[in-house]
Amino acid sequence: MDRLRSPGGCPWDAEQTHETLLKYLLEESYEFIDAVEKGDRVEMREELGDVLLQVFFHARMAEESGNQPFGIEDVAEGVADKLIRRHPHVFGDVVATTSADVLENWEAIKKEEKGRTSATDGVPMGQPALPLAAKVLYRAEKYGYEIPVEHQANLDAHLSQESAGRLLLGLIDQIQALGIDPEAALRAATQEYIAKIHAHEANSVTR
Repeated sequence: MDRLRSPGGCPWDAEQTHETLLKYLLEESYEFIDAVEKGDRVEMREELGDVLLQVFFHARMAEESGNQPFGIEDVAEGVADKLIRRHPHVFGDVVATTSADVLENWEAIKKEEKGRTSATDGVPMGQPALPLAAKVLYRAEKYGYEIPVEHQANLDAHLSQESAGRLLLGLIDQIQALGIDPEAALRAATQEYIAKIHAHEANSVTR
């Protein structure tokens, strides 16, 4: 990658920026997901390599920046340090015997590290509506906010993942039949819920 980006290297690689490469990072990530879902081990290895290439590409470009440059070693060191900090039950003396305990500790440590004051801090708003909605609802629960979601369906407590998937698919089918874009509709509803979170947080501060 250093040779490709250096004078005499590849003209296409030399022209790229962090912004122009974003679509490839998404594309390679989706291709790896496809390989996992197919159970194709050879393809998984290849697609992981393509994802890793994007990491090397972005890190090499970051070395060239005059504003806070960093390289692949900095990236690797940063993630190693993060794993140690966020696993005090492995590298320290904190006790966490279940996955739920681990997630609780992880969120608490991340909140302190990032200096987060809102449940929505750090949530990537540009992601697709479904994972965005799931993340926002998860964060609200973790922060202890009791903000009701309107129009909830009465679901069986023992609903399986397969049945839940069919239920969601059927709902999307009905929504589209009405001429409504389900992605846009869910995103708008999630934005309304985010506004409720911020209002709740603002009221908590003024009390």
